Amino acid sequence: MEILSYVSAPCCYVVNSKLKLSERCINSRQLGFPTAGNHAIHDNNTVYRFYNIERGHRFLNTLKGSKRNNSKVYSGGYDGFVIDGEGDVRDISGIEQPATKVRIPGLPNEPKGESGAVIRSCFWEWKPKFNVHYEKAGCENLESPQILFLPGFGVGAFHYEKQMKDLGRDFRVWALDFLGQGMSLPFEDPTLQSKAGAASNCNSSSWGFGDETEPWAEKLVYSMDLWQDQVRYFIEKVIGEPVYIVGNSLGGFVALYFAACNPHLVKGVTLLNATPFWGFLPNPVRNPGIAKLFPWAGTFPLPRRVKRLTELLWEKISDPKSIAEILKQVYADHSTKVDDVFLRIIETTRHPAAAASFASIMCAPQAELSFNEALSRCQANNVSICLMYGKEDPWVRPIWGLQVKKKVPEAPYYQISPAGHCPHDEVPEVIDFLLRGWIKNLESQGSFSLPLLDDSDNTKSTIAKELEFIREGSKKSVMVRYVGNNSNFTLWDRIRSYINSRAKLRNLSLKSQ
Repeated sequence: MEILSYVSAPCCYVVNSKLKLSERCINSRQLGFPTAGNHAIHDNNTVYRFYNIERGHRFLNTLKGSKRNNSKVYSGGYDGFVIDGEGDVRDISGIEQPATKVRIPGLPNEPKGESGAVIRSCFWEWKPKFNVHYEKAGCENLESPQILFLPGFGVGAFHYEKQMKDLGRDFRVWALDFLGQGMSLPFEDPTLQSKAGAASNCNSSSWGFGDETEPWAEKLVYSMDLWQDQVRYFIEKVIGEPVYIVGNSLGGFVALYFAACNPHLVKGVTLLNATPFWGFLPNPVRNPGIAKLFPWAGTFPLPRRVKRLTELLWEKISDPKSIAEILKQVYADHSTKVDDVFLRIIETTRHPAAAASFASIMCAPQAELSFNEALSRCQANNVSICLMYGKEDPWVRPIWGLQVKKKVPEAPYYQISPAGHCPHDEVPEVIDFLLRGWIKNLESQGSFSLPLLDDSDNTKSTIAKELEFIREGSKKSVMVRYVGNNSNFTLWDRIRSYINSRAKLRNLSLKSQ
């Protein structure tokens, strides 16, 4: 059963999941897939750029002062254009290259009448008591590819709101809350309180701290394997066809793990600062003997000592000051507005099942496949992979993304700076631009070049470009480096990259003060 509650209107209805879901979307627009049609005219001092977007031709303003000998004009269908080629930057492998400046589209500007796609908030009953929350947009784009976004730890579908509104104009997009997170927390207590326990338990208002497990939650543990199953059933039963999967942090690991186990349901995987490991305890299927040595692995009810420890930790972790500090760490640019993200996280922590769910997640066993094994299996099954990593991430540092690139050299790798652990929320204009181009490259079977590459560019080289866009009436820019297949990374390169990223973080912090 799927329960649909629309954000755009105060109504809801129930659809039988056995029937094919068919609905007319409110405020629908037939946009279709973006078409190619970019043309450019230039002389010695001026570049003119035309491009197709949202079913119409728009003439971009004349760009004065661009130098022809440093400029490049793209062929293909990307909604970007060259401003100039001034400035030298050092790429990851230490080679000096001129950084071409490229203008890319911004997000839909609602004050100027550019409406984004309508986001619908829905619930899907996967199993009894297991209500999965998800959001969707662009359901009217019937001929367009489908994209599924998977969130990181501690957040939910709301973290992809910018992608939903923007990419929902061109694609059918979905964002999922993992069970135990966001709005996919249980709507009933998975445990029962005994009379003695209820009298002595000071945290009786929280769910999951009882002494006996409800029948429906006997094998419940919020683990990688549960989430992998959740994604599989969601794609099969709700979406109904193979998708492009995009995952940030924990969601990146789940995306890769899912693709390794279900390559027939995946058209491509994009990793956004994907965490390369998750879970501390051994997997019971992979290492049954070792797993038996551990008395508890995230199931319900929580052991008495775990309850006490969870109560102490949760009081600190769920404190708004702690949450604000974590957001300050993971966003490189402190001018990024995170008020909505902050409030949504706070809202989740207030749910009565949040504390026990946190304990289950943190003590759940590892996945049956490690990150590297999942990566190798995806490579063996020819699953297309794209890597987009924020360079100033204090947790998943650039070295992790470069290691993935070395193991999958054919995967395009885009390093974005300044950007932290959540580049999709910090620089959504860049991520959306790269995603559109990468998907277009795959859908056209290579007829359109990869994002930031011209037809004449060598995919084996490393290229640096400065991407500029308009946000709230002001120009912003970030440096994006495409790392080619033949790029070699020495230990000194990695050390230098780390030092530079830390220095940039300090400079950004000083500017924001």
